[in-house]
Amino acid sequence: MEKLSNKITFADKIKNYFFPFYKSKDIKKLFYILEKNKQKNSQVAMFVGGCVRNYLTNENIVDIDIASIFSPEEIKEKLKNSEFKIIDTGIDHGSVTVIINSSKFEITTLRKDVKTDGRHAEVSYIGDWQQDSMRRDFTINAIYMDRRGKVYDPQNGRHDLKKRQIIFIGEPALRIEEDYLRIIRFIRFFIHYDCKEIDHHAIEAIKLNLSGIKNLSKERILSELYKIFRLKNITNISENENIKNIFLIVFPEFKYFNRIKKLHYLQKENIVPQTTETIFSILLVDEKDNFEYFCHKYKVSNKLKKNLSFIANNYVKFKVEKNYLKKDLQKNIYKLGSDNIKNLISFIYCAEKNFPFTLLKKIINNVEKTKIPKFPFNGDYLIDQGLEGGKKIGLALSELEKEWIENNFNLNAEKAISIINKVKKLNILNI
Repeated sequence: MEKLSNKITFADKIKNYFFPFYKSKDIKKLFYILEKNKQKNSQVAMFVGGCVRNYLTNENIVDIDIASIFSPEEIKEKLKNSEFKIIDTGIDHGSVTVIINSSKFEITTLRKDVKTDGRHAEVSYIGDWQQDSMRRDFTINAIYMDRRGKVYDPQNGRHDLKKRQIIFIGEPALRIEEDYLRIIRFIRFFIHYDCKEIDHHAIEAIKLNLSGIKNLSKERILSELYKIFRLKNITNISENENIKNIFLIVFPEFKYFNRIKKLHYLQKENIVPQTTETIFSILLVDEKDNFEYFCHKYKVSNKLKKNLSFIANNYVKFKVEKNYLKKDLQKNIYKLGSDNIKNLISFIYCAEKNFPFTLLKKIINNVEKTKIPKFPFNGDYLIDQGLEGGKKIGLALSELEKEWIENNFNLNAEKAISIINKVKKLNILNI
């Protein structure tokens, strides 16, 4: 299960101080090749974006983005016959992904936007770092850092990062009209950095351009939404009225937004690991089919759809039978898995007004204390009893397990052999 946390330990901070990410062997190899034969006092490549922000704010660094004066073709030529593998992940936008060992870097050519339509951009390559910074969205995303850790900050993004302010570069409306996804990115960064002040000029520009969201592909929107739901402080989304209202206009399917307040207590007590699936269920699932419309609209993964279906189906059972979480707990844990049960209980706590936190903790404690016995039968046992054929063995195991569970995880040898003998007599063509 994916644990969503950006927490960094004291040991991590010490490690980052003495062994910063830009001093790794793989990065040194990459920059050695890129900087070969470069002019003195010039910069041919620098880190930019999230890795720089996270380094400056002492957060974990996951993705490493590098800006370069070289075109994708020039990068390929430089890295030819080296240890690096190159993948054309965004060649139309001047980006390639470079892989070595377990390290992955995205290298993007300095560029400027020639033409934009709010969804796609036509770009041209340039060699000017200042000009490259001008076409980026927010000041905090235009902080560059060389391989020695020296910062180049043409948009004063470090100041805004320190003050935890999300400021558009240039005129907010123009930046948004270039790519309407920046509206959702604004929300994400505002939550991530727990901003206390908001740029009202930016908010007005966002409100005037909200209709542009419909021009974006559902894949891009969903990808950004996942990033928001991975934030450890996702519950902060309800603290600013402007951010909350914009989010709900963009995602009207989240009819149960107010439930997210109770998610705060789950996080605080570390009841269950926070997952994107948990948050989707809290915002979407009801006794009807609200989540199904969202899944269809955004073409979500089968994994997410299956998870939401599980929550929805069992929520209906809970609403019909109030003792659902107490009755046959051991059987339900065996059938569904303890993690799934805990996720279901956590959802019900968030969804139900009259479901106290003390009850949640009590049930979770019972789940964790409940021991699940091991199914005592297997294929070898069935073969020893004279059963042949894969289909019959599979059917026999299924029938044995069903009877074993219904009999409170008990099944004597006489009853087991009786079930096996019945399966033996079946016509294999009818199985």
